[in-house]
Amino acid sequence: MASRLLNRLAASSRLLPASVRSYASAPPSASAVRRTVTAKYPSRTSAAKASTTVGRNSPSAVDNTADEIGIPPEAYDAPAEIVPSSSTLRSSASAPETATPVEFTDSAAIGGSPHDPTHPDWSRSYFGLSTQPFPREVSDVLMTPVDPLDVEIKPDGLIYLPEIKYRRVLNKAFGPGGWGLAPRSETNVGPRVVSREYALVCLGRLVGIARGEQEYFDPNGIPTATEACKSNALMRCCKDLGIASELWDPRFIREFKSKYCVEVFAEDTRTKKKKKLWRRKDQPAFDYPYKE
Repeated sequence: MASRLLNRLAASSRLLPASVRSYASAPPSASAVRRTVTAKYPSRTSAAKASTTVGRNSPSAVDNTADEIGIPPEAYDAPAEIVPSSSTLRSSASAPETATPVEFTDSAAIGGSPHDPTHPDWSRSYFGLSTQPFPREVSDVLMTPVDPLDVEIKPDGLIYLPEIKYRRVLNKAFGPGGWGLAPRSETNVGPRVVSREYALVCLGRLVGIARGEQEYFDPNGIPTATEACKSNALMRCCKDLGIASELWDPRFIREFKSKYCVEVFAEDTRTKKKKKLWRRKDQPAFDYPYKE
């Protein structure tokens, strides 16, 4: 028993140096470097085969296994690899590019939006305003004198051109699709009035801005009032193009009313009250609710 115990202790003493593998985590001493460099190691394949025999039937094979990792001295002179933190990456991220300022008259390269120069944001842009006049043939259509047969008059004496007449003039001058109304504000719904600001854009250029308004008497009528508000803004914007500009000329108003209109007494069939009302001479007499 004693001899067998001694044999086991001797075998374990031979295995101990091979089972302990040292890994370089810091620059070793000069003597250790010299010892590592001069040592001759077996191939990677033989070392791997030897490591698989540890603790098996042939412990003597472990004696041929490399016990240390050879690190050349120049490896310690290489700078340590630095991994940037997430905060460093965020701070070093490039700032978003901003739109490069372009001359306003360069219509081929600029729009009204700082984020998309080729498509103006008509809710804020004034692109094309007063840059150049429209061609002569377009101006002639826009500034054609109004036809008295197209002008209407309200019972209170206010003369006006129906909204569809303005659209026909714009279609004739710029073509269908060559003009449009762009909202410049949210719809403002008051207790009795709906209003909203619009921009008139013709051939990609801003030509006029106006706020339309329309009264309503029931909440169910707000959608209709909103559409009428848009038409009212269109008529106001067309003043800047010279369309039916005579309707804002006091002299033309007086001459038109004296030549084409008449003021008559009419009685309200509901209240039996009489009042003066205006109508065109070529229109039939009032019938309901007012009766001449």
